[in-house]
Amino acid sequence: MTSGCQLAGRFYREVVAPLLAGAPHAAALLGEGSEVLGYDDEVSTDHSFGPRVQLFLSPDADPGPVHARLDRLPQRFAGYPVAFPYVDRHDGRPHHQVEVTTVAAFFTGRLGTDPAARMDLGDWLLAPTQRLATLTRGAVFHDPDGELAARRAVLAWYPDDVWRYVLAAGWLRVGQEEPFVGRAGGRGDDLGSAVVGARLVRDLIRLAFLVERCWAPYSKWLGHAFGQLRLAAVVGPCLRAALRAPGWREREAALCEAASRLGAATNRLGLAAEVDPAPRQFYTRDVRVVHAERFTAALTAAVTDPQVRSLLDRLGYRAGSAVGALPGAVDQAVDSVDVLSYPDRCQAAAALLGLHQR
Repeated sequence: MTSGCQLAGRFYREVVAPLLAGAPHAAALLGEGSEVLGYDDEVSTDHSFGPRVQLFLSPDADPGPVHARLDRLPQRFAGYPVAFPYVDRHDGRPHHQVEVTTVAAFFTGRLGTDPAARMDLGDWLLAPTQRLATLTRGAVFHDPDGELAARRAVLAWYPDDVWRYVLAAGWLRVGQEEPFVGRAGGRGDDLGSAVVGARLVRDLIRLAFLVERCWAPYSKWLGHAFGQLRLAAVVGPCLRAALRAPGWREREAALCEAASRLGAATNRLGLAAEVDPAPRQFYTRDVRVVHAERFTAALTAAVTDPQVRSLLDRLGYRAGSAVGALPGAVDQAVDSVDVLSYPDRCQAAAALLGLHQR
């Protein structure tokens, strides 16, 4: 099968570029769609699939002549219809999927900000990793002025202290629930223990992406993308064992081993003072944990950036604890498709994350 990115590249080179001869532009396939991540397959072609591409004009260019040239697009290309419907575009009617925009408008429409110069702390924390993945993956077909490359370079990864903060928040999520696997199981609630265990598996998978400096996609592709990480060979068997465990003790042991291995990988980043990742008893209870909040404390203690330190000071500490109260990034604090899919709703979560109102 021809992948969506390959199809888009051929479509641009063989059809769209010749139509635009002499018209300055850039071209790419970024943003929404499994094909942008490179995960599309035969199943993906059953709806809203065909050749598509984004064309980026200069801000002062008149898009009218470009739209007029696109009226000459063929009806089919490489066996696929050129006009096909998206339910949220063109009133759901079939239409070609060549988007004409500007680079600034495209990135602002998907992030709520244009990363042309820089991203500040709020911009980073309000950008879901799934959105950052779709803007830094995909394919660029033509970028004569380097505008796409410049923005994608800015979005390649967090600045170090933002990275420390988000990693710290990821470890805090683990620390908040890791003892519940044994606590629920010890009360005879194996279903409750399994539900908590599955939540922890997801959080540990997302931590693996953070450790490897890789943007995590949305849930459909989370496991598939995790399998492509180096850490998958180290941590994956433990996570699968946790999900398949016949009882809470086996589940707890597998999760502790996975967290311990991820803790060692976190130490190797050199972002903070090393933390002993070995599992240990939870107070006097018959429960084992890695006490993940220790990584949170170490990582936040290493932060020096004034913006991030100011955020940590505003957030304060968890009640009865010397560990900061960190909501983290928007997709660590919110797990709603109908928030994370809309930049304006993500922006509205600023106060929730302890950020100044935007």
